[in-house]
Amino acid sequence: MISSFSDIDIYKIHLIKTVVSLVPLFVFRLLLVQTIRKIAEKFHFSTERVKVTFRIFNLLFAIITVVILAGIWGVERKDLLFFITSTVSVLGIAFFAQWSILSNITSGLVMFFSHPLKVGDKLKIMEKDYEVEGTLMDVSIFFMHIKTNDGFLVTVPNSVALQKTILIVSSEEDE
Repeated sequence: MISSFSDIDIYKIHLIKTVVSLVPLFVFRLLLVQTIRKIAEKFHFSTERVKVTFRIFNLLFAIITVVILAGIWGVERKDLLFFITSTVSVLGIAFFAQWSILSNITSGLVMFFSHPLKVGDKLKIMEKDYEVEGTLMDVSIFFMHIKTNDGFLVTVPNSVALQKTILIVSSEEDE
């Protein structure tokens, strides 16, 4: 039996679909990178904080790219749907799971865009059992690193930092 398309023609079609699908995605990524840089510049965020945000968005774009490529290159729709629903379920749980790794990542993103903390700020985390007071040294993907007045380095999970009241004692801008 002679088919109308050879295997080479099918691969060419898949390659064209791949390029047509991925070009707009990468253009959107470039626009998002510019937007994040403008936000970081406007609010004087540290370069480390911007790098963490870029890592998170690159991870999300990698997941989206894998899903698109799986769809183009012939992964069964039921398998693709299973993968997408599983991923969305995990992300949904991460938004609600208090100690989840994904919850810390999403909390880091929330802190980047909407929290007034900056590296170098002197702060106090109001905790009923144990208060942490010191200088914010870094905000990574999972943790905030605070150097206490006693010289100790305390790491606080990002998800916990969003749940606690944080008093900014003095900011770098104040000095």
